[in-house]
Amino acid sequence: QVQLVESGGGLVQAGGSLRLSCAVSGRLFSINTMGWYRQAPGKQRELVADITTAGSTNYADSVKGRFTISRDNAKKTVYLQMNSLKPEDTAVYYCNAEIKRLSYASSSPYWGQGTQVTVSS
Repeated sequence: QVQLVESGGGLVQAGGSLRLSCAVSGRLFSINTMGWYRQAPGKQRELVADITTAGSTNYADSVKGRFTISRDNAKKTVYLQMNSLKPEDTAVYYCNAEIKRLSYASSSPYWGQGTQVTVSS
């Protein structure tokens, strides 16, 4: 069974930094795009950043210049380095990965359990 396990959330003051990690485990054929989403209370889940297997990245306008997404394909892990954090970055952050479990199957989205990031003013 494929699992995504996140770590690295916590409480930080405005202007501080955090690094999130998400490791994929289980039997699978390949991992395509990986990304981070977040959901603040009362709001819809939104894309923060994603990265393709080749390393092409995409960021939400609200985090450009502050957050950096990266991945280690050998470790099946994606990271999110968050700098200059603001109170409005407070949310539950979810890892997402498009995974093919079998060579002949189409890819499906898998989600982590979420990790809380709280930025105090």
